[in-house]
Amino acid sequence: MSGAWEGDQAAQGVPQPGTDARRERGRYLWGLGLAVVLTAAAFGLAAFKLLTGGALLAAIGALALVQIVVQFRFFLHIDLSRQKREDLQLILFTGLLVLLMVGGSLWIMASLDARMMG
Repeated sequence: MSGAWEGDQAAQGVPQPGTDARRERGRYLWGLGLAVVLTAAAFGLAAFKLLTGGALLAAIGALALVQIVVQFRFFLHIDLSRQKREDLQLILFTGLLVLLMVGGSLWIMASLDARMMG
């Protein structure tokens, strides 16, 4: 189906099938670009020793949080809209559970280390 019919449809503001795919590809490329830049920035900070100690850890942590937001927004298509809010809540709850398990495990191991070695 080509010719005048597609032209009439485009003139009436009806999106063409290729438009959504092009927009989606553009979002993925933006996400990829941002992810590469954030990863290179974190690597550069650590490799070239631009920061040291706590400042380096804080900068890498901040870049990691921004990286998480980029991954959620551009690749998982999770934003703050009503339709995606349930997905975001599930992911945040899963993250909380993982944080509690890892933190609890580290706490127990530190306590055992203090009791056995101290």
